[in-house]
Amino acid sequence: MSPTTVLITGATDGLGRWLALRLASTGVGVVLHGRNPARLDETAREIRAEGGRDPVGVVRADLADLGQVDRLADEVLSRFPGLDILVNNAGVGFGEPGGRRELSPDGIELRFAVNYLAGYHLTRRLLPALLAAAPARIVNVSSIGQAPIDFADPMLDHDYDGYRAYRQSKLAQIMFTLDLAEELRGTGVTANTLHPATLMATSMVSEAELTPLSTLHDGGEATLRLVADPELADVSGVYFDQTMAATPHAQALDPAARRRLRELTEQLVAQTLAQRT
Repeated sequence: MSPTTVLITGATDGLGRWLALRLASTGVGVVLHGRNPARLDETAREIRAEGGRDPVGVVRADLADLGQVDRLADEVLSRFPGLDILVNNAGVGFGEPGGRRELSPDGIELRFAVNYLAGYHLTRRLLPALLAAAPARIVNVSSIGQAPIDFADPMLDHDYDGYRAYRQSKLAQIMFTLDLAEELRGTGVTANTLHPATLMATSMVSEAELTPLSTLHDGGEATLRLVADPELADVSGVYFDQTMAATPHAQALDPAARRRLRELTEQLVAQTLAQRT
């Protein structure tokens, strides 16, 4: 497979930036997403300085805000109809040790909103472009750190813990990926998810005051494989621990739990967007 246009969310830092630089260096057209215009410009300049293909486009949105996710989808569909790959990479980490519970502008627990809900809604909105460009791929950057969703308290109103919030959002990503792969079977669009590497040397790990255990190169190579390896052209619905197919938390394999997550997700999206109209 030879992708020509790839949208990477969170492309101005860490794994997303590494991936954008690497793909552009091979001639792939990269659409850079970020929320900080200065960092988007800096990333584009670095791509040019290293001799990579000029970014196809730059798009800005705060993924904590579902209205901005909607606007981002509109812009991508209008400007980049030939989208081959979507990499849902943007995310927020555990927060400071002992940190307070945070909410998105829409009143949703922040890690659930950014790490899961934004990618869910963006993917749903961009499916027409990906289906039209098939063969195409969706890659969701998740984590080996996974915690089951308590559907009695999914927004963690009680006994909040940043690590649990992060891990719960990452499991939700995996559950969505499994459902999506089943839904897209036979369309030429694949959906996979991965834990790229453990505690990469990123600002997210630094902010949590953790010691890095792997490099961006480690996680980048594993993610790049799902984006472009021709041997994975027909592989879909798989959770990878770096480059090895792995078994996610048991809740991800429970059809009833995935149904409850779908219902919760659709309710949150519908309520949030209805409040904005």
